Amino acid sequence: MDEDRFHAWSGQHYVLMLVTAVGVVVFIWWGRSHRGTPRELLARRGFATVCLVVILGMQIYWLTPGARTIRNSVPLQLSDLADYAAVFALWTRGSRTSAFTYYIGLTLTLMAVITPALTAPFPTTQWWGFWLRHIFVVWAAVYLVWGLGKRPTWRLYWITVAAVLVWAGVAQTFNTITGANYGYLARTPDAATPLDLLGPWPWYVFGAMSFLMALWAAVFTLPWELAKRRAARGPRESDLPA
Repeated sequence: MDEDRFHAWSGQHYVLMLVTAVGVVVFIWWGRSHRGTPRELLARRGFATVCLVVILGMQIYWLTPGARTIRNSVPLQLSDLADYAAVFALWTRGSRTSAFTYYIGLTLTLMAVITPALTAPFPTTQWWGFWLRHIFVVWAAVYLVWGLGKRPTWRLYWITVAAVLVWAGVAQTFNTITGANYGYLARTPDAATPLDLLGPWPWYVFGAMSFLMALWAAVFTLPWELAKRRAARGPRESDLPA
């Protein structure tokens, strides 16, 4: 029944967004509390293990006969890639996977938390899988960047952009062969979304990618690069004590 479904902007949704926001603060503090200490390895790999258990558990669920469909069960969404990137980043402290988690996690994954495409009610497997996977990626992103200090750079920005373009080519090829719509690359969602404002296919795909690249550059990379340059120059002469 409709009243049993999950609804965006319901009380339940507000609670989940609050949990996400509180967790952001907690994970930044937690990361800073053990950054560079002997505890860091155990902490981040423990976090990676928890994430991986959730990811693999949901992947197994989506491959079971009752849930399996060619249009939903293949891990070809960008959010799926962010899940695995977060696990690798947490396990290895890798710069490229940390950057991918940061760029995708704090834009597309966070947008899924704010505007969830979910109808499954609590406490179904789909409900738990959706929220745990998305919230964990957001937490992993802030933990890695603000907690452990894995800062983005222009080089990592371009590596992430290249990875997304490769993904788009693979996903759209799969969409064409199977009739699926991973990444909404083949057609816009049935419900009204901002993609509708960008024109018909393929123009909305180019428009969305251009907007995402500009956002990642101006908001998610440039401030860090400017801060790094200021730090490299050192204090200005006017800032020095007389």
